[in-house]
Amino acid sequence: MLTITRAHIAEMIYTQVGLSRNESADLLEDVLNRITARLEKGEAVKISGFGTFSVRQKGRRVGRNPKTGEEVPILPRRVLVFRASHVLKAHVNGRAPTSTDDDE
Repeated sequence: MLTITRAHIAEMIYTQVGLSRNESADLLEDVLNRITARLEKGEAVKISGFGTFSVRQKGRRVGRNPKTGEEVPILPRRVLVFRASHVLKAHVNGRAPTSTDDDE
């Protein structure tokens, strides 16, 4: 499995856009920081043709320790959710997106 790192993305920006390596890395960090800031505020971030990141609030609930069966409270928390666009899903499934595929 290939992991795409920040360094890989910055290098792709450098080679394809023509910015310097430092400018490419700074641009990537700026984009990621802006996405993170929006998510921290609880706002959704939509990347057209890729998908939508959103934050969802999960309430308090009771879970179980799988070893002992003991009930354990699970505290409320916020979770990050990603929903892939139809375009991305089509590419993953090896087909071109059709005109009826929405760009979520």
